[in-house]
Amino acid sequence: MEWTVNNVDEWQLVADQVAQSLEYNILLLKGNLGAGKTTFTKYLLNTLGSKDEVSSPTYAIVNEYSVNQGSIFHFDLYRMKTIEEVYDIGIDEYLDNAWLCIIEWPEIYAPEFTGVPHHEMLIENSDTGRKVIFK
Repeated sequence: MEWTVNNVDEWQLVADQVAQSLEYNILLLKGNLGAGKTTFTKYLLNTLGSKDEVSSPTYAIVNEYSVNQGSIFHFDLYRMKTIEEVYDIGIDEYLDNAWLCIIEWPEIYAPEFTGVPHHEMLIENSDTGRKVIFK
């Protein structure tokens, strides 16, 4: 699926369609700084029924949210320098016990997703907004 997002309110359509399309419990979010990864996550969590205040996990590394289906863990691996640091936060346990894991900046851990069913979303800045690709 692909969208063009020209204003913040258009994230709702993206979130609605992604929520209906989730098949796996892992969603990797890729894009430059300021592309809209956390903004999208706010809309998605709201769509999924979370009543929690959603914030970027940049410093906490992981935030937990609750929905009727179970726990959602929102990761930001931007500051992780090695795959060992990712293991040290206990990512495997989160992945095994979550209804959904949303992972921003997953590149450091990407090799571990080879052969593991997951979704990917790429958000690219353009002159007029953002191009969003979900697979």
